[in-house]
Amino acid sequence: MNKYELAVVLNVKLEDEERAAAIEKITNYITRFGGTVTNIDEWGKKRLAYEIQKMKEGFYYFIQFDGDSTTPNELESRIRIMEPVIRYLCVRQEA
Repeated sequence: MNKYELAVVLNVKLEDEERAAAIEKITNYITRFGGTVTNIDEWGKKRLAYEIQKMKEGFYYFIQFDGDSTTPNELESRIRIMEPVIRYLCVRQEA
């Protein structure tokens, strides 16, 4: 099992329930593809480095998880089409 960190930026216009549902959906994808969520770090609303889709702010989440080498690819293919997600990045953490 490898350790990964997924950074997700969600649309700032989402309500609290919609944000929670989006994060829950992402964590469900992780477990569905053989991963185990170890930590979810919510940074809250932050200013974006540059404007994306006419938005200047977004909600930042960092999700650490353990998984197989195929888990990030499967996860990214699902996150890519999620509407509330503005940007995402999945990186493997060094041991």
